[in-house]
Amino acid sequence: MNRLLPGVIAMAAVVVASNILVQFLILDGLLTWGAFTYPLAFLVTDVMNRVYGAGPARRVVLIGFVVGIICSLIGSQIMIQGDGFEFPAVALRVAIGSATAFLVAQLIDVAIFQRLRDGAWWRAPLASTLIGSTIDTALFFTIAFSASLSFGAAADGEISWAWDVVPFLLTGPEAPLWVTLAVADWGVKIAIALIALIPFRLIVGRMQQTA
Repeated sequence: MNRLLPGVIAMAAVVVASNILVQFLILDGLLTWGAFTYPLAFLVTDVMNRVYGAGPARRVVLIGFVVGIICSLIGSQIMIQGDGFEFPAVALRVAIGSATAFLVAQLIDVAIFQRLRDGAWWRAPLASTLIGSTIDTALFFTIAFSASLSFGAAADGEISWAWDVVPFLLTGPEAPLWVTLAVADWGVKIAIALIALIPFRLIVGRMQQTA
């Protein structure tokens, strides 16, 4: 367990930080600061997979999943005032979407990395993160915000703002707001997946030397 401790701490830190920073909007609400920290979870998973293997990487993912659920439970009990209404900081659909997307996408990331681990050093982390990030975005925004799904009047009412029709990415043809948010979030994930190859290489090299 001691060898997994850095990965566990890093994953927990990413999950907690992302749950806090997602409350802070930027670019006219197109993104949150959490969009820039959450993709680092894939970096943590891939580093653990490269250094210790798929089994330990999955254990780190499961710990991150538990931490995420705890954060969502805490957030669901924090009530925020706005526009004359009181609503939880973390809506039910958002909590379900977040937990589902995290677990599924991270486990798929581990599986793809494992399949490609014997290729060029960059292939496994890049492919697994790109595919995992795409699945993560699709699952989260569909479960959390799509009008095609219903979790009951109360749960749907908490996120009905995401159904507003607005210019796509603030300038294009009209589309549901949640679609714009999903594409913007996905774009950040893809950019960070490319940038993260540099720290991946450096961290793995350092950890392998230490081991």
